[in-house]
Amino acid sequence: MLQIDLWKRIAIILTIVAGLLLAVPNAFYPRVEAHNDAVLALEGGATGAGLEENAAQWPAFLPSGLVNLGLDLRGGAHLLAELPLEDVYEKRLVGFWPSVLDAMRAERATIGTFRRIGIEDGELRIRLSDASKMDRAIEIVSALARPVVSLSTVGATDFEVTSRNDLLIVSMSEAERLATDERTMLQSLEIIRRRIDEVGTREPTIQRQGTNRILIQVPGLGSAQELKDLIGTTAQLSFHPVVGRTSNTNDRAGVGNVIFPSIDEEGVFYVLEENPVVTGEELVDSQPSFDQNGGPAVSFRFNSAGGAKFGRYTAENVGQLFAIVLDEEVISAPRINEAIPGGSGIISGNFSLEQSTQLAVLLRAGALPVEPTFVEERTIGPQLGQDSIDAGRIACIVAFSGVLVFMVLSYGTFGLFANLALIVNVAMIFGLLSMIGATLTLPGIAGIVLTIGMAVDANVLIFERIREELKSAKGPARAIELGYEKALSAILDANITTFITAVILFVMGSGPVRGFAITLGLGILTSVFTAIFVTRLIVVIWFERRRPKTLEV
Repeated sequence: MLQIDLWKRIAIILTIVAGLLLAVPNAFYPRVEAHNDAVLALEGGATGAGLEENAAQWPAFLPSGLVNLGLDLRGGAHLLAELPLEDVYEKRLVGFWPSVLDAMRAERATIGTFRRIGIEDGELRIRLSDASKMDRAIEIVSALARPVVSLSTVGATDFEVTSRNDLLIVSMSEAERLATDERTMLQSLEIIRRRIDEVGTREPTIQRQGTNRILIQVPGLGSAQELKDLIGTTAQLSFHPVVGRTSNTNDRAGVGNVIFPSIDEEGVFYVLEENPVVTGEELVDSQPSFDQNGGPAVSFRFNSAGGAKFGRYTAENVGQLFAIVLDEEVISAPRINEAIPGGSGIISGNFSLEQSTQLAVLLRAGALPVEPTFVEERTIGPQLGQDSIDAGRIACIVAFSGVLVFMVLSYGTFGLFANLALIVNVAMIFGLLSMIGATLTLPGIAGIVLTIGMAVDANVLIFERIREELKSAKGPARAIELGYEKALSAILDANITTFITAVILFVMGSGPVRGFAITLGLGILTSVFTAIFVTRLIVVIWFERRRPKTLEV
């Protein structure tokens, strides 16, 4: 008997209503977007009549989730960054040198005097006065090496120690280089993601490409240069003891020292100890602030380890200069007047309020391990994005209209039922996209257009099966029931195989391919639901009211 239980009818109707409610905000996109931004700002402590007015533009009891527009629809910035991973190797050797120095000093009686030559070609070179003591020196330095933390290189150490005549040579092992490359890429991805999240952009795409490249796409950003300014700054903060000052750029810094220019004092260069007392990696917080003169500044706070080192050094060096270095420039070199316990302080300089805020963001997000180079950059204007939206809208309207007309001409009243279910289907796709916070791209629109065509396939199978059953002289009710039952296996087979394809595209693809896969996969789920449940419910309700003796399908 052709019937649907009451609880099933209620469940189907509630599912449809939920999908439509979730999709409704997308019909009022600018208003809901302004509402969401205002609510977020108010929750963050911001105030203002404009914010409250925008927050009131959309009822609080209605869903406010939106389908995020991708870069090709909204406009924005596109960058492909390349990281010079080999630069990290030299930094590791510089950081390893103090340990080597302490260990060799402790054994000076057995190995004799030595002198650091420098770091060249990825090698830390140390000259021994007595080459006959080389074996002992190698043994001492080799003991400092640590196992590489990697499942694929069990037993390998991070540093290798060799010799060449009277030179002791320390270099990173190949296993450690590979592990360092992986850590550097993961750290850079996370830092870039945190920096972009700090400025509140929507749905950025940040993906690794190859061994040393990162793809960054940020919808809604004004230009690629704005994105470069945010990402390209390494913001490497460090605090160094001051050895001296000079105005001659040709002066030699000396072994273990570096020369950095001053930002505030034109023509002045500071000679600093190469190894910092503390670094930005030990920062736990930084906020825009004001110095004692009321000028824009940045307050900072170290973690417990960094705070202990900072406090201990300032206590032991009262009266000495202490340089604050940002990206190899001395932004301030104050004199230590007293110990600074607690690991907090203020960075002051010739900052504007905007610069101090930006610097605080960069420091809080962390320092990039290396400075990236940008091998590709594009700015997609909002107008181009709007053109893509208009083109996609036209494609959807054309596809939609063609399908509607075809179904009515082919199946009459039942074609109208299929068209009604198709409208529900498209609305539910947008509702699901809004619910999961998916990003809609131009290929995603193509997925929706394809879904519109595919959505009626199930109805075509059902209606054709009903026609076949009517030819067997069965009654209308029995023909409809058998039509849905016998078409079910074919519908499931066809959609399951397509859904598997969508899953493969999502797992193996990236960027626009994933956008296409998401809309295609969701479209398959909603089209199966509307074909099997929604059209059947409509047909059953119609049949119960009309009780036709014959069917025109």
